Amino acid sequence: MDPASVTGPNLGLVHAAGSASAFAALNLLLLARLVPKSASHSFRQQWKWRNTANSLVHSVLTGLGALYCFWETPIMREDLINKYSSSSHLLISVSVGYFVYDFCDLLINHRKRSSYELLLHHTMVLMCFTLAIVTKHYLGYGLVALLVEVNSVFLHTRQLMLIQGFSKNHLTYRINSMLNIGTFVVFRIATLGWMTRWLAVHKDELTTTAFTIGSVAMSVVMLMNIVLFLRVLVADLRASQKSQDETSKKPN
Repeated sequence: MDPASVTGPNLGLVHAAGSASAFAALNLLLLARLVPKSASHSFRQQWKWRNTANSLVHSVLTGLGALYCFWETPIMREDLINKYSSSSHLLISVSVGYFVYDFCDLLINHRKRSSYELLLHHTMVLMCFTLAIVTKHYLGYGLVALLVEVNSVFLHTRQLMLIQGFSKNHLTYRINSMLNIGTFVVFRIATLGWMTRWLAVHKDELTTTAFTIGSVAMSVVMLMNIVLFLRVLVADLRASQKSQDETSKKPN
């Protein structure tokens, strides 16, 4: 349906607040009890495991949710600006709540230079997603952005395994690594590239505010993801090469 035909109050920010509270409760009440011994050597390690596990829950929920919303309302694939569905509005609101909570969690518990990139990323995402839930427009574009979370499932799983001390030569790690790199190319690099092109092609259909926010956010997020991809690729390929070298040196 069209956003103009939607009746009743806009509860997007209310749902976002509820989502932020739910992710906080998940972290503090459930995940705190599930931290494995291998990730319990220090407070920092425990916090990092809980934070990453929380992010994994968000990725599974929103990645699958975005696919479901496009399946439920196919017309949103054709019009990313002016089509509305209650499920897509709710899903993006839930994602806003997660990013608000994670922003606060990072700000309170991880005040280090390495967190600045994530804080900047979260700020860009919040600007775009908040615009979508407040105006009820651009929901289709928001769903495309959430397809990135399909890759995040494997990216966060990789991080959890590293925190728990998995060897990069472990079969489970290597399988996840291949899935991570493959989905990174499809659901991050290709998707973000398509979104950037879409902004340029549909510039005249967007408000000045929407185009400015979208352009700035896409520039920042695209650059950050390229850097992240290179880091992950180099780290995992280097580990694989090291393993091959060690194997070749073993006596027959």
